[in-house]
Amino acid sequence: MKKTTFYVVPMVFSFLWLFKKHNTFDPISLKGPYFLQFYLILLTGIYASILVSKFFNKDCANVEFYFLISILFLGILKFIRGIYLGKPVGYLVMILIVEIVVLMFFKPYCIKNNKNDL
Repeated sequence: MKKTTFYVVPMVFSFLWLFKKHNTFDPISLKGPYFLQFYLILLTGIYASILVSKFFNKDCANVEFYFLISILFLGILKFIRGIYLGKPVGYLVMILIVEIVVLMFFKPYCIKNNKNDL
């Protein structure tokens, strides 16, 4: 439960920013630059919490991976919506590629650490 709370804080912070700035909790309805601001705040917060947990030698949890996957799905959903509406999605594509690369390096590290715990 403590690990989950640690990763929920950046999500709550980004959604509070979203509500304060745009009076909505729906990031999909935002226009491109505003969604990118929200998405980058969300990613920065999650990656910062992962780095802090690594700094304090916390074991890799599946919770981290699930939060990263959920953020990736949010970006893919917005990408599909942008393509459907004919909007430019270049910056979002670059962010999603970087996120996929980070996930590819992150998941084997988690599997290796979890196997050592058994």
